[in-house]
Amino acid sequence: MRKTALTIAGSDCSGGAGIQADIKTMLANGVYAMSAITSLTAQNTIGVARIEDVSEDFLEAQLDCIFTDIFPDAVKIGMMSSSGLIKVTSKKLREYSARNIVVDTVMVSTSGTKLISDDAVEYMKEKLFPIAALITPNIPEAEVLCGFGIHDEKDMEKAAKLIGDRFDCAVLCKGGHNINSANDLLYENNSFKWYEGKRINNPNTHGTGCTLSSAIASGLAKGYSIDRAVRRAKEYISQSLAAMLNLGKGSGPLDHGAVLDK
Repeated sequence: MRKTALTIAGSDCSGGAGIQADIKTMLANGVYAMSAITSLTAQNTIGVARIEDVSEDFLEAQLDCIFTDIFPDAVKIGMMSSSGLIKVTSKKLREYSARNIVVDTVMVSTSGTKLISDDAVEYMKEKLFPIAALITPNIPEAEVLCGFGIHDEKDMEKAAKLIGDRFDCAVLCKGGHNINSANDLLYENNSFKWYEGKRINNPNTHGTGCTLSSAIASGLAKGYSIDRAVRRAKEYISQSLAAMLNLGKGSGPLDHGAVLDK
C-alpha cells in the first residue's frame, strides 16, 4: 500500500521551492503527497516579490479535510510566516495525533528575503518543535535558535545538542552554509552522527532545504529510521544537484525528477 505524506508550507509559483518542490520530491521518493498551503508567494529564481498568507480558518479547514480522510504517514512543515498559522497547525497536529513530523525551520529564502516574523520564530519553538520528530536548521537558522555563532564542527555539535535537548527532538544541523564543509550533523538520543557530503559545483540551489526535509519525511512515512531517512534524502539531493538543471536568471531549482530519468 502506498504510504502518504503531507506538506504544510507556502507555495512557490516558480516551482523550485515550497509546496511545489515538496510534492515533486515526495513523488520521486515513492510516497503519495498531499498539501496544506500556508502562504502564496510571487517569486522566481531572482527573488520574492510578494507574500500573502492564507487565513487561519482556511488553513484549519485544509488540515481537517486531510486528516479526516487520508491520514498522512508523515508531515513536513515548511514556511510558516505568522504566529497565528503556527498556532493553528500545532493545534491540529496535536488534535489528530500526527506522527513523523519534520520541521524545516524556514526563516530566509535562498535569495535573502525574510520569510518569518520574529514572534513567529518564538511560537515555532514553543508550539512546533516539541511535537517534531526532527527539525532541520541550516547554520544561520541554528545560530538564531541556539543564540551563538557557529564557526566549525564543534560549534555545530554544541548547537545541535542545545537545541535538541531544549525542545526534546532530533536535530539535523545542515552544514551547507559552512565554508569548510558540506557535512551535516544529526543529533538524536544524546548521540551525534555525521554525514559526509561532497560539494557539487552547482550554483542552482533554490529549494534545497525544502527538498531535503520532504525527502526525509518521505523516508519516515515509509517506516525508515531517522538515520536511514536522512542518508537516503542526502543521496536524493546529490542526484538532483548533479543533474545540473539550469533554469532561470538567478539561483535556479534542483532537478527533482532526475532519479526518474533512469
